[in-house]
Amino acid sequence: MREDANIQLLAERVASLGDEQAYKALFRLFYKPLSQFACSIVKNYETAEEIAADVCFHMWKHRERLPQIDNLKVYLYVAAKNMALNHLAKASRNKHFSLDDLSVEFSLGNATPEQIYISGEMIRKIEAAVNALPPKRKIIFKLIREDGLKYKEVARILDISVNTIDVHMAQAMKKISEVINLSFLKSE
Repeated sequence: MREDANIQLLAERVASLGDEQAYKALFRLFYKPLSQFACSIVKNYETAEEIAADVCFHMWKHRERLPQIDNLKVYLYVAAKNMALNHLAKASRNKHFSLDDLSVEFSLGNATPEQIYISGEMIRKIEAAVNALPPKRKIIFKLIREDGLKYKEVARILDISVNTIDVHMAQAMKKISEVINLSFLKSE
């Protein structure tokens, strides 16, 4: 909750005062996660960085509208998703893209101390299990586990119900648990 309050405070400073330092703080907070999220869609990090920069620039350009946005984090992720899908649509006018058409790679690159403790082989098995998930499930898993978003936020970003998010996460965790249990059995 504290992070959300901090984001709201920064957004208010940007909107009411045109505070460039507050904008830079928001930029630093959102640029990398938005780049990674966009990259999971467009599969090109340079393009993804441009999309994240465009989303952040749009936030500055239309800063007077910031107080009207209920959840800035969700708003920025939805904007990144839409820009990424628009980019793909422009790149291939004849094909309609949906999240189910995408192949998303999951990485434990931002490992916590607990994850570092896990053996390298176990991490590879977990990554393989996550990468074997269907595309939409991988995106949901990544947004919740890697980007730290709440189920409700992911539901709004992807325009699906919270129950659907819950089902996808339960199935993802079941699949990953099966892989972990199998690997423990093999190592004994």
